[in-house]
Amino acid sequence: MNQQGDMEMLDITTDHEVVVVLFKQPSIGGMGDVETIADTLRRLVLVQKPCKMVIDFSKVSFFSSQVLGLLVDLWRRLKDTGGALRISGINPQLTRVFRITHLDKLFEFYDDAPAAVAALRAL
Repeated sequence: MNQQGDMEMLDITTDHEVVVVLFKQPSIGGMGDVETIADTLRRLVLVQKPCKMVIDFSKVSFFSSQVLGLLVDLWRRLKDTGGALRISGINPQLTRVFRITHLDKLFEFYDDAPAAVAALRAL
């Protein structure tokens, strides 16, 4: 797997034991990109076993439906290990996608990553 490609798409940091994943590209649509991101995040969950994760979409204006599938998969993996996933920085257009697919009932959304981190730390 191309580690450089991962770094071009994602910025992964840890804030008070909460893993924060920032999507760095405004558009996440290519099947190869989504597969690379999925591999990276699934490996992160498997190897590091983060209990708490924030996915930050503050730089994203478009993503494909495969990203929704990835989010559900990550949510399930974290939930199965007693963890939690929160989403931050979603713009109104993307929020609509979550409502249409009823995934707004599954995820908790925060205006920004620090707010999501604070909520996870309070768990």
